[in-house]
Amino acid sequence: MSTFVQEEPERSYGGVGRCKCSFWLAVVHDVVGVVIMMVGVFGGLVIHDLFIYGGGIVIFLSLIWWVFWYSGNIDVPPEQLEDDVGLIKLRERGLGRAARRVSDRFTSRIRNSFRKNRPAISGAEVSLSTIYDSAMASSSKGLARDALAV
Repeated sequence: MSTFVQEEPERSYGGVGRCKCSFWLAVVHDVVGVVIMMVGVFGGLVIHDLFIYGGGIVIFLSLIWWVFWYSGNIDVPPEQLEDDVGLIKLRERGLGRAARRVSDRFTSRIRNSFRKNRPAISGAEVSLSTIYDSAMASSSKGLARDALAV
């Protein structure tokens, strides 16, 4: 008995791709940034540098939308979308498991090294020293040592 799996045909996205909103937001930010910058360059205003820097900042912020558009149009085959929770491929199982063990051991050693070096505070006596100012109504001008139990 054979099973027949029908594959879905791949969609072809014409024009700007799948993320049209991110594309147009990026284009609008670029155009607005260039217009603001050109007003600063050719406008003859007293605060021309504000417009030049503002236009540059708006153009820089358009990079966020360009990254969204680009990353939204990356095609990934369904075979590579498997997660490592329970769908690990058999050929990658040994190496991935070994890398995870090494990583877990390394991080647990670092974590445990911080835990071991903490001093035990409970029940210890700590010496508290204070220096009195001459303006205070204290008879001693030196150090006064009192024991503090924690």
